[in-house]
Amino acid sequence: MNIVVLAAGMGKRMHSRLPKVLQPLAGRAMLDHVLTATSGFSEYPSIVVVGHCADEVMARYVDREDLRFALQIPQRGTGHALMIACPELNPNDAHTLVCLGDVPLLSRDTIARMAEEAKSSDLVLLTVKLDNPKGYGRIVRNADGNVCAIVEEKDANEEEKKIDEVNTGIMVLPTAKLEAWLGALTNENAQGEYYLTDVIGLAAHEGARISTVHPDRIYEVEGVNSKVQLAALERTWQRAQADRLLEAGVTLIDPDRIDIRGELVCGTDVEIDVGCIFEGKVTIGNGVRIGAYSVIRNATIEDGVEVLPYCHFDGAAIGKDSRIGPYSRLRPGAELKGNNHIGNFVEVKKSVVGLDSKINHLTYIGDTDVGARVNVGAGTITCNYDGVNKFRTKIGDDAFIGSATQLVAPVEVGAMATIGAGTTLTRNAPEGKLTLSRARQVTVEGWMRPVKK
Repeated sequence: MNIVVLAAGMGKRMHSRLPKVLQPLAGRAMLDHVLTATSGFSEYPSIVVVGHCADEVMARYVDREDLRFALQIPQRGTGHALMIACPELNPNDAHTLVCLGDVPLLSRDTIARMAEEAKSSDLVLLTVKLDNPKGYGRIVRNADGNVCAIVEEKDANEEEKKIDEVNTGIMVLPTAKLEAWLGALTNENAQGEYYLTDVIGLAAHEGARISTVHPDRIYEVEGVNSKVQLAALERTWQRAQADRLLEAGVTLIDPDRIDIRGELVCGTDVEIDVGCIFEGKVTIGNGVRIGAYSVIRNATIEDGVEVLPYCHFDGAAIGKDSRIGPYSRLRPGAELKGNNHIGNFVEVKKSVVGLDSKINHLTYIGDTDVGARVNVGAGTITCNYDGVNKFRTKIGDDAFIGSATQLVAPVEVGAMATIGAGTTLTRNAPEGKLTLSRARQVTVEGWMRPVKK
């Protein structure tokens, strides 16, 4: 079926220069969520109707070959938006799914059920029953229970306002009928706009088979028009994510204080403390403990790892039974082979750290191959950048790096080598030997501290 996403609105109530559909929810633009949910349901590119800040919206997706754009200027309502999209539709697709760029949490399961229902219906509406339907268009049914119209809130009479079944704006329409139905719309209403919902009355008058589908969760159809609504939907979504983890056996110290801005996959007996943020794709193995206020992005954490509070991981792979933190930072390309200790205020970037190696205090390891059973002392720095190029450092198995050492790359430390504390290493250190470089220590007799005048 054709896919059309209406994303032309200004979003005045957002009070933001950023277009409404690009406002972030769970770490991604609202429009991203919609495009992900609808992907794969059509063999042809989806049509995104843009208007306000159209250039900015299109620029975000300039590399997407599975999208085409239709420009709606001025914006004269949802019916007018679909009129703009019609020339871009594939006429051979029997049905057209219309979604909204500011209703971000529609699920693929719900779309699939609408597509299945469309096989035996002319028109499928996604509707929901609300305890407080104020502000929504009401689903009007006839005496036989069949849908005969949708009446917008501003045009509804008192009796119609009592109806609790409401329109979500998401529907599947017969492609062949769109031109005729949309051409028959008028803007004789309180808003002076062409309502897509008026198509329902036209379809019912022609005797079309109109069916309804209901989402499994109310939040799937909640729209966003303000930062207040955006924040509320964010918390609703995050709590739903937390509940999913809890049901899978993950221990969350406080389910209301976790943020998942991507995909989080957990093994058994995982414990996550408060305030943690997970971004991108994060995979956590069995028996892992994540300390409070850690930020983990695009990382893999294997079984038995303990992450102490306030750690930051980005693009890192952490091997089994390692202990990280507190206040450790693992940057892209950091790979810990297992049973590693990475301590407080240690940063590792684009480096491989071998089995059983320890880097415990106030150290930077970048562009380095660290062997197995290596101990790196406090305050050690790999000097890997000369201002233009970056070079690698290699540290052999069982080496011992004394505190406050600078390893000036490119340089190699042999297996079983010991580097004395305070060394600036500019040449390779041989295997099994002690290497150090220090200035001669002197004591100046008769020297006195200055006295403040």
